[in-house]
Amino acid sequence: MSTSAGPRLLGPAEVRQLAAELDLRPTKQRGQNFVIDPNTVRRIVRESGIGSDDVVVEVGPGLGSLTLALLEAAGRVVALEVDPLLAGRLPATIGEYAPEQADRFEVVLTDAMRVTEVPGPPPTALVANLPYNVSVPVLLHLLQLLPSLERGLVMVQAEVADRLAAAPGSKVYGVPSVKAAWYADVRKAGAVGRNVFWPAPNVDSGLVSWTRREPPATTATREQVFAVVDAAFAQRRKALRGVLRALAPSEVVDAALAGAGVDPLARGESLRVEDFVRIAEGIHA
Repeated sequence: MSTSAGPRLLGPAEVRQLAAELDLRPTKQRGQNFVIDPNTVRRIVRESGIGSDDVVVEVGPGLGSLTLALLEAAGRVVALEVDPLLAGRLPATIGEYAPEQADRFEVVLTDAMRVTEVPGPPPTALVANLPYNVSVPVLLHLLQLLPSLERGLVMVQAEVADRLAAAPGSKVYGVPSVKAAWYADVRKAGAVGRNVFWPAPNVDSGLVSWTRREPPATTATREQVFAVVDAAFAQRRKALRGVLRALAPSEVVDAALAGAGVDPLARGESLRVEDFVRIAEGIHA
């Protein structure tokens, strides 16, 4: 009985060889730090919990290190790549290193911040080494765009991982924490060392895992709630009563805070996403 061969993964020599072939100079502007350690991509796939029934979206596949590991486990992988050089080379890399999985892979030349649809069956998981300079907006955009996403695991800058997973009252709790909580239950899933990348970044990295949940039930729109969140953290040290006046007259703000059961002298860092929802409902009643 024959068994299908799994993908071969990229190590340091293969990554540098591909980069040399493309005359590639990784750019900080696009957050290009390529993973050169097969154990790290295997770990990401393992922690993500994806299986053969999953359609995975990957953002910023680069030279294909994580893509190959994803194809080992997922039913289908759609990679979103903004760099034409990398997007053009990736199918050949998949064909060479994962020939038996190549028909389950598609690359889309697009900016993940501006993508409006993903081809093929609705994706169920997002697993990616996100470009660090745009990791939060990309994550929030895809959570909003693709309601079929059930879960995900992303690698981001360590301090961003802390913010995304922070709970109310934490010093790093802020806009990313609240907006991510609108869509999902978020937790930190471990740290990643700098030496698994080429070139090595000058920041530490972390893994963030999330599971989709229904947004809070509310009469306010998501945009209205997020506007309250943005205002609350625009001046972190100021009380809510003062900063929310940017959205509505004082008497409306006072009534909204009272109706939400929120102390007008409280600050945004003490509120849960549900508190922001009640405030938005009061302001837009």
